[in-house]
Parts: sequence; C-alpha cells; structure tokens
Amino acid sequence: MFGKRSSEDQATPTPPVTPAVQAPVSPALTGDSLPHPAPASAVAPLVQSPAPVAPAPNMVPAASAHAAAAPTPASGQAKKSEEYYDIKTTIFGALIDTIDLAQLAKLDAEGAREEIRDIVNEIIAIKSVVMSIAEQEELLEDICNDVLGYGPLEPLLARDDIADIMVNGAESTFIEVEGKVQDTNIRFRDNAQLMNICQRIVSQVGRRVDESSPICDARLPDGSRVNVIAPPLAIDGPSLTIRKFKKDKLTLDKLVDFGSISPEGAKILSIIGRVRCNTLISGGTGSGKTTLLNCLTAFIDTDERVITCEDSAELQLQQPHVVRLETRPPNLEGEGEITMRDLVKNCLRMRPERIVVGEVRGSEAFDLLQAMNTGHDGSMGTLHSNSPREALSRLEAMITMGGFGLPSSTIREMIVSSIDVIVQASRMRDGSRRITHITEVIGMQGDIITTQDLFLYNLEGEDQNGNLVGRHMSTGIARPHFWDRARYYNEEKNLAAALDAADVMDLDTGV
Repeated sequence: MFGKRSSEDQATPTPPVTPAVQAPVSPALTGDSLPHPAPASAVAPLVQSPAPVAPAPNMVPAASAHAAAAPTPASGQAKKSEEYYDIKTTIFGALIDTIDLAQLAKLDAEGAREEIRDIVNEIIAIKSVVMSIAEQEELLEDICNDVLGYGPLEPLLARDDIADIMVNGAESTFIEVEGKVQDTNIRFRDNAQLMNICQRIVSQVGRRVDESSPICDARLPDGSRVNVIAPPLAIDGPSLTIRKFKKDKLTLDKLVDFGSISPEGAKILSIIGRVRCNTLISGGTGSGKTTLLNCLTAFIDTDERVITCEDSAELQLQQPHVVRLETRPPNLEGEGEITMRDLVKNCLRMRPERIVVGEVRGSEAFDLLQAMNTGHDGSMGTLHSNSPREALSRLEAMITMGGFGLPSSTIREMIVSSIDVIVQASRMRDGSRRITHITEVIGMQGDIITTQDLFLYNLEGEDQNGNLVGRHMSTGIARPHFWDRARYYNEEKNLAAALDAADVMDLDTGV
C-alpha cells in the first residue's frame, strides 16, 4: 500500500473521476476479472472497449517494489466471507463504470493507487455500504491490487520468506516457507480471474497462454520463475507456479550462515569460480541450483564478457559486460521457435569469454561441451540429477538423444576434457538445502569416467526438533586436479589454506 488513510480522511470522500463515456460493462469485465496489460498508447476508456483491456505495463508494480506495500502474511488472514466477495464485486463493477483508464495510465503507480482509493471511497459512501475501517482498508487494498497488480497474489509476492507459490485453481493456493509446504486462505473469485492474472503475467514477456497454447514459462520483473498450465490440460482450473527470488540476493557468505556449506567449502567454490573451472551444478527440483549458480558468478572478473542462455531469464549477474539471451516458443502457426541449442550455437559467434546456461535439458549439452573445450573456460550450467555420477550419465544421455551418432567412448572423452568440477546441491527431508558434493572430473579409466570428491556433507543425525545435523568435511585431497589452474591465477596458497583448515573425513568410517 502507498500509505494508509485515517478514518477522518475516509469520512470525506473526494469527487469521482468523470468518465469519458458511460456505457454498459461487458460481462467479461465484471467482478474481479481483469484483462492483461496493453501498451499505454493503445489504452482507451475501459468501458468502451469490446475486447479485454487493462492497465498499461508501467502500472503493474515490479516484484522489487512489493516490500513497500507488505500486508499481513497471507497464512494468518481470516478466510473472507462470500458477503465480502459480493460487496467487492458490486463496488468493482461501479469502479469500472466510473474510471477513465486513459487518464489513469498517465499517472505513476502511487498516483494511480491514490486515485482508485478516492473513487472507491466515494462509491462506498454513495452505496451506503456498512463496513468497519479495517474492512474498508482491506477492500481498498484488494481492489488496488486487482487493477494495478496481480490481485490476490500480491500479499504473497510481498513476503520475502516465501520460496514458492503454487496455485491449484481458484480455490487452492499453497506456499513453501523454510522448505515446508503450507496451505493459505488466498482464493480467487473464479478460474476466469485466475486465468486473467496468468495472462497478465506472461504477456509482460511477450508470451501467451490459452487453450491453443496451454503451457507457458515466463518470469516476473524481478526474475522470479513462472509456469502456467491452463485447461484443458489442467482439469481443475489454471495451475500457476511461481519460484520466487529473494529481494536480498544470496551470496556464498550467506549460504555459510545458513549452513548450506562450510566456510572452507565456500572458499573452495569461490576459487573454482575465480580460476575459470568449467562447472556443472547438479541437483533435484528446488535444491537451489540457480541460487548457487548466481553465487558462483559473483567471482567472475568484471572485465570478462559473459553470455547467459535461459528458457526464462532468471540469472542476475552483477558484472558490467553481460549479454542475456532467452529462448522463444513457437507462434500460433508453430513457427519461429528459438531453442536453447540455437542460443548456445549463436553464443560462439558473439566472442564470449564465459557461457552460462541456465539449465541443460537436451541436445544443447553437446554445444556447451564444445564451447567449454574450445577456449571458453569458466563456463557454467545447471542440470537435474541426484548425484555427480548421475549428472555425468544424464549429460551423456542428452547428447545421445540429440542424434549426433557418436559412440559412448567419444562422448565420455568429450565430457572429461570439458567438465572440471561438479557441485551437487540437495534439498534435505527437513526442508534445508545443502551442498553435498564438490567433485572433480579427473579422467578416464578404460570406458569409465573417474571422479574424486573434494568435499562431502556427512549426515550425523537430527536434533530434537527434527532438523538434520551434519558437517561438511574434506576428503583429504591435498592437491586437487585443478591445482595448476589455481596456480596460474595465483590462488594456490588460498586453495591450500582452505583445504588444510577443513575437517577431514575418515573415508573408511565416513566420519
């Protein structure tokens, strides 16, 4: 919210905005259902438009600004009654009849919010709606969120402790907090309102979701990942999943504070990023792969040209010379698709010093390995797998499925000559996230790729609260395979100091 109003302010309503034209409201525009944004130049008064039209893009607040309007946590709100939604629908319909969207689009976000609040206060007074000050304030906030933001999702987007928002139809919304999934009292008026909000989100990045294209990946302005799957594929109504990014960006030091890695392990990771080791980050869904990739990229020198390739642009590199590329889905005719492999291949013509692939899913693995092996040292990528060994097998399978016709031995030799380090992230059963392996790829023994672990997470048990207890320990390797690379960058003393300071695991007992 952009400021509270006192009861005295609310008792003195301001005159309503005179509409440009009074006309009947289309049924599609009644209630909470709002269309997706359109460019300001194309905005006409809402009541005149036969097709869905909504606020200009500059009226939709970025997720980074949500903290200024942080409401009460959603999980602590009382469930709203049907009477509340009926009153809201009535007032919203009157607002649609009154407001001139063309004039509203000329205001900034705060000015537009204040204008809407003034008009709604006037409507409440005219219709003699009996509400307490707290209920009226809540209604004002809900309507402002519907017009300018993402409706019922706004309270959840404002909270920085939420990792995931999962909407399973209009009546069911879950969140993940501290690794645990919780139910909320957030609900939408109906599936039409939820679908409108989904369309509003994906339209901001030039994508669409409807019956003909019911699956869509998108992102919020702050980089948070969005996935929408709509009917007829989603049987119980649109399903919306948002992987939120924290406003306060995580660093390796913060991962140490959270217990995700030991200080010595964090130092090893920083050296790996600094000395341009080709790194693969492996882990399951929700294990923190993208977060860890962001942390490692912090150690890239500022004079390096970095190109990122992603399905939805999520990485937030701080270097001054970064080119961000994003895939494109096919159009209505099934043409115009730009795949991840297309982006990685094009990267090689853009004089990159490092290539960062947000997620390796298919045949682009071959081009990424080629890039790593042809002078683009320090390239990075993430991949879904449950262990470093499995990550290598999946990488080989992806290349094989790409139809390159290469024998397994050739693919494995390519992997060995390209990948230097695999970092394994894991989401534990208590909801915590840990870096469980820092593993080197060191060579071939016959047809088998050989690896050695530098750091492992040793699980020791759990405390009385059910939280897992463990330690990150060195395996006792005093001279890693990338030692010469560390010496080339004058980091061998720091590498040796970090390895010497770490607790050493007894490989016979695992303790």
